Amino acid sequence: MNKEFLNVIVADHDESTLIFFKTILKELKISIKVQCFNNGKDLMEYLNNEDAVVPEIIFMNYTIPGKESMECLKEMEANSKFNNMVTAIFSEPIPENEIEDIFVKGANIFMKKPECFERLKKVLTEVITINWQYHTSGLNKDHFILKIG
Repeated sequence: MNKEFLNVIVADHDESTLIFFKTILKELKISIKVQCFNNGKDLMEYLNNEDAVVPEIIFMNYTIPGKESMECLKEMEANSKFNNMVTAIFSEPIPENEIEDIFVKGANIFMKKPECFERLKKVLTEVITINWQYHTSGLNKDHFILKIG
């Protein structure tokens, strides 16, 4: 797949986190189109719209309001239109069994939410770079799982 840019969605109820993500993603060498949602309900309404552009990667807060992240993951897993989308869940520290559940429910990436802007920038750069390599080389995303933090 030869793409000129990545479509990325960020879903979080915290406006400052959305701003951090947008700022960091705009600074990367890879061209990225970012859409933001502040709750799971609006996110899923958008994604389930037949005119929606399915992103290559979605970053979603584990504790997103409106519709919980696990419920969103379940809906995404049930719909084949999302088969090529990489899902990254980020969170404050949570128990290991909950992280395992995130992967079982279909997420490809779990990121412990970094405390500072510079650490978030480093983590996002790594995730986007790896994801870009997957999309441009045609690698199978079904085998793509990553735990950061």
